[in-house]
Amino acid sequence: MSEKDKLILQKSMEPNIESQPNNPLHGVKLLDILEHLTQEYTWQELASEININCFKSNPSIKSSLKFLRRTPWARSKVEQLYLKSLKK
Repeated sequence: MSEKDKLILQKSMEPNIESQPNNPLHGVKLLDILEHLTQEYTWQELASEININCFKSNPSIKSSLKFLRRTPWARSKVEQLYLKSLKK
């Protein structure tokens, strides 16, 4: 592989921060979102806002992360609640 090809490959692997300048969730990890929400709300309040079992039955950050990473519709609801809580 030539030096030019290596440089191109390296550039393509670097994160492009400017690719989504208007997305408030860009660069925010799901873990950070959950930690923020659990500081703002109790698990019971989260369960009443978003009707998902990971907030109702034996809730924890770890179990919520596992569920939300596999369930796009639930993650979307959590992200929307996060954005709403930032506007307070």
